[in-house]
Amino acid sequence: MQVPAAAERNKGPILAVLRECAAPGALRVLEVGAGAGLHAAHFARALPRARWQPSDIDPRALRSIAAYVEATGLPNLLPPILLDVSQGWETWGGMEPATLDLIVSINMMHISELRCTQPYAVDGQISPQSNVDFDRSLRQSNPAWGLRDTALLRELAEANGLCLERMVDMPANNKSLIFRKL
Repeated sequence: MQVPAAAERNKGPILAVLRECAAPGALRVLEVGAGAGLHAAHFARALPRARWQPSDIDPRALRSIAAYVEATGLPNLLPPILLDVSQGWETWGGMEPATLDLIVSINMMHISELRCTQPYAVDGQISPQSNVDFDRSLRQSNPAWGLRDTALLRELAEANGLCLERMVDMPANNKSLIFRKL
């Protein structure tokens, strides 16, 4: 079980946002790019009426998530599935978006190609300098990576039947973007 320091540090603030956004009652949740699985385990424990489906494309991450599933024994934390979000949802093994109540993606947009789409450029502006430096280092690693502009994400969301409901400031100059179905 991997325990990334950033995941440990951010699990509480992210859970607070999820509690504000999630409807009461039973939920079917898909976590895209669940990474180590620490968030999935934390959120499933805190939201016992949510069926939490973690996914990732990385075999190492899938092993770590599986270890969390086994160690926690939570009935609402499902075994991880291999999911490549660069492919159409039709290939997601029954994870049709219309059957889900919530799709969660944490720390993924900036380390994936835009077609897969956590800090963001807000209306073309990146701040503070630490995020400018982070964006530069991401793009040096892979030109398809980098901080995404919220204006572009808003346009893409609207073209796909979603609207940007709100943007929540998070610790360490991060943001949570909350999209809803139109």
